[in-house]
Amino acid sequence: MKKWIDIGVQALLGLIFFVFGLNKFLQFIPNPELGGDAGSYMGGLAAAGYFFPVLGGVEVVSGFLLLIRKFPALALVLLAPVVVQIALFHIFLSPEGIPVAVVILGIEAYLGFGVYRERFKDVLRA
Repeated sequence: MKKWIDIGVQALLGLIFFVFGLNKFLQFIPNPELGGDAGSYMGGLAAAGYFFPVLGGVEVVSGFLLLIRKFPALALVLLAPVVVQIALFHIFLSPEGIPVAVVILGIEAYLGFGVYRERFKDVLRA
């Protein structure tokens, strides 16, 4: 039973990042209007020109790897800084998104420190 839960959780995280990564290229989900510091932050990232295409590429590739269950540890490593940034963005700039950020952070932690712990044992050794 636990194996199926692990597969489902991994598929959920993969689907989230695959879909939202594709959205950065195809824009089929409208972006919410952000004001204040959150809007300024996102505007600055967009003005750089390269940030969102690179982020979308990382999300699509990592999400796909999680969905097909190939190189999941690599996908989790690639997504770790993205997940941390999502959490920090919502904590400091857009608090209404904190519940979603906590769920994504929790799934990443569950997979990285639970399901695939053995694959990270050398990295996590003092």
